[in-house]
Amino acid sequence: MNEARTLRTAKTVKATKTKEVLASSQMIIVYVIIGLSLIIGMVNSTFFDFATVITLSRAALVMLIFAICEMIVIVSGGIDVSFPAVACCALYIPIKIMTDTGIDNIVFPFVIAVLIGLGCGVINAVLIGQIQIPPLIATLGVSSILNGALVGVFGATENSRLPSTVDAVFRQYLFTYESPQGLTYSLTILFIIPVVFAVVVALLLKYTRLGRGIYAIGGNKKAASIAGFNVKGIQFFVYIFVGGIVGVAAMASCILNRTASPTNLMGGEMMVIAAVVLGGTRITGGHGTIIGTVLGVYLITLIQNNLIMLGVPTHWQSFILAILIIIGTAITSIKALRASQSSKV
Repeated sequence: MNEARTLRTAKTVKATKTKEVLASSQMIIVYVIIGLSLIIGMVNSTFFDFATVITLSRAALVMLIFAICEMIVIVSGGIDVSFPAVACCALYIPIKIMTDTGIDNIVFPFVIAVLIGLGCGVINAVLIGQIQIPPLIATLGVSSILNGALVGVFGATENSRLPSTVDAVFRQYLFTYESPQGLTYSLTILFIIPVVFAVVVALLLKYTRLGRGIYAIGGNKKAASIAGFNVKGIQFFVYIFVGGIVGVAAMASCILNRTASPTNLMGGEMMVIAAVVLGGTRITGGHGTIIGTVLGVYLITLIQNNLIMLGVPTHWQSFILAILIIIGTAITSIKALRASQSSKV
């Protein structure tokens, strides 16, 4: 009798977990991606070719790095809108130094870019963690200062004359695929960066005390402090770590676009935040996953790159993305509200 009851309970628990997984934010994005892919594929059958995977992966590369960085910040209870300006500084200044001095070494621009990112991260960390300025205000101010200073000192002229060692990375591929139509598609070696970064961050958040602390301070700073977490120290780590990674993403963007511009990444913060929120990260902090963020980025990339195939004008893409963001945020909020109410009961 007891064994039968235990078996029924186990089956009920398993069914409940399965239902929760199938109704999760991540799975909803998967359904949308599958549905949208089927519609695009019916209009253009070449969409189902492996070349589409390569094209989307390349298009999503830089946004994916930025989105994972933003996810960490939002999970910790903050927000960062300064990363486009940080990235512009981190990609333009090293290339400017190299072209002016004749330095031609692939390690140099990445080191300088990371140092610039770390320095900007320190500024954000001090303003937010030490002086207690609200994250949105602090990072918005840093963004304006950096962008204004960069354009003021160097002008708004793009530098497309990249050093040979930097430009050579553009032609380094993980593999090359030839489509049935005879066209070749290559996946850049730079795709290793977001893959490794995603794995490292996923392990950090799931298996380390630091990762648990990031979730804890995002949920409730006072409770996290009582539990023994160093709130200020974690905030410093988050913004400095993210700053360094943004520097790497900046150089990746420079190589992929084969140009160094002081402004071309500006204005992209809202789309990155949208991808993070669509992936199920709560804008209030304390909850978010790498898998959800990756799915959110690929959904937005899919929409940006392929809605034109459905005859949707470019200006309507923003409208569709806005609707998806509102729906995604609403679903996350409703689930959080239900979880809160059920815990009270």
